[in-house]
Amino acid sequence: MLTQTRSFAPAATLPRFVLQLVAASGVAAAAANPARAQSAAQGAAQGSAQGAAPSTASLALPEITALVKVEVGISKLRDSVNLQLAMQRNKTREMQEALRELLAKRTGEVIKAGGLTEQEYSRRTFVIATNNAARTSYDSIVIALTGSPLAGAPVPVAAAAVPTMPPGPAGVHIGHVVLAFGDTPMGRGLLPTAIAEANTAAQHAQLAGRQPTNLDYMKTHAAHVLHALDPSLVPMGPGLGYGVKKAAAAVAAHIELAAGAQGATPNIVTHSAHIATSARNTVARADQLIALAQKVQAATSATEAASLVNQMASLANQLVAGADANSDGRITWEQNEGGLQQADDHVKLMLAAAGGR
Repeated sequence: MLTQTRSFAPAATLPRFVLQLVAASGVAAAAANPARAQSAAQGAAQGSAQGAAPSTASLALPEITALVKVEVGISKLRDSVNLQLAMQRNKTREMQEALRELLAKRTGEVIKAGGLTEQEYSRRTFVIATNNAARTSYDSIVIALTGSPLAGAPVPVAAAAVPTMPPGPAGVHIGHVVLAFGDTPMGRGLLPTAIAEANTAAQHAQLAGRQPTNLDYMKTHAAHVLHALDPSLVPMGPGLGYGVKKAAAAVAAHIELAAGAQGATPNIVTHSAHIATSARNTVARADQLIALAQKVQAATSATEAASLVNQMASLANQLVAGADANSDGRITWEQNEGGLQQADDHVKLMLAAAGGR
């Protein structure tokens, strides 16, 4: 197990911001107004209960509130560690592994600090993913605790920093990648959808490795990984129901449509190639992860499954962060290296250059 058999890099070599993040996120959650959260959730639950089909699994409001606090902490932790993974000074293999191990370790600490066992955390996330009334209450509590609207919720125009797309057909296809696309959950852009699903896959790949002697537990989280990668394989789970594989393939397709559109500038053509390559790297990694997760599900012993889960956790982190395939100390957009982070970096470079014309 990465989190059990490897030693962490000395604290002095890791970014202090990352080491302090768990405490900070815990304070942020504890500072929230619990009365406001409970009131919002009760109203949402009452509204959802009317006409809702009976469910075999449900959560009480205090259970949902505790889960939200844990998820907010994990989300902040994951976002910050992913940022550190993408920084040039952290591109060495040692730092990449140390940061990933730190993320896995701190995720477990956040879950424990929230008063949950890993088994109970897994149960509650599954209920939220499969029970509409519980999900509505969960979303209301997220808004009450964080003060931020959920992705896809209406917000005042002035509050949303929407990047300006280049003019013409090229800009339309770039908008599909960045801003919105018709068949994604809540109409999000294809790249944000891919990143969200990849984060879910990575989270459950890490969780799968926390009980290496529990075959059923590993199989449960392998199924969650499969759902986030390709929900046609496992229809129910904690993801968005779109899948990393479909979203990343669509990113590559639409960014290449932008590059081939009439009026596409050299800047768009250049960065589109970088984005498409990183997206297709992600599709290839998703296929490899699917094969690993299916082997976990077919395993007949915990020992067999644990070895596969180790590989699955390492590869899942590469969906966003990419990998230093040629061991030169950096991760670029190139084949076998770039991940969704590099795709996002080159989208930003492309839009910045387009805005400066």
